Amino acid sequence: MDGKMENLDLDLTHKILNDIIEYELAGVVRYTHYGLMVRGPNRIPIVDFFRAQATESLLHAQQAGEILTGLEGHPTVSIAPIEETHKHSIGALLLESLEHERAAVALYKQLLIAVADRSIYLEEYARGLIGQEELHTMEISKMLRDYEA
Repeated sequence: MDGKMENLDLDLTHKILNDIIEYELAGVVRYTHYGLMVRGPNRIPIVDFFRAQATESLLHAQQAGEILTGLEGHPTVSIAPIEETHKHSIGALLLESLEHERAAVALYKQLLIAVADRSIYLEEYARGLIGQEELHTMEISKMLRDYEA
């Protein structure tokens, strides 16, 4: 199979992986910004959380890029658009984070649908990332319980 998966729509898979790269790279910028904007008595643990999210977003972009190039694709040098809301309360930042994570879940689900029954490796990759992103949404939802946006 020359490193290509049987019956895999490479154009669609390349597009979705590039969308993931763009979105995860935007996450690096988004979470870095959020970490810089946090104020108040809970600043340190929340900054640590956002920094960890930024680092993980970079790792996810790199993983998607490695898979993309392994499938003979060309990684994008773009990032997804990031809206600056100028709302920097902890609650507002967490709400934006929750939206970001939910959108990431949707991207990985698109990939899962595109590769279903065509590549066990890509299915497992997509499922693993869906699980990670869903866990993040649960964590952020729990964090939000103590904040009003």
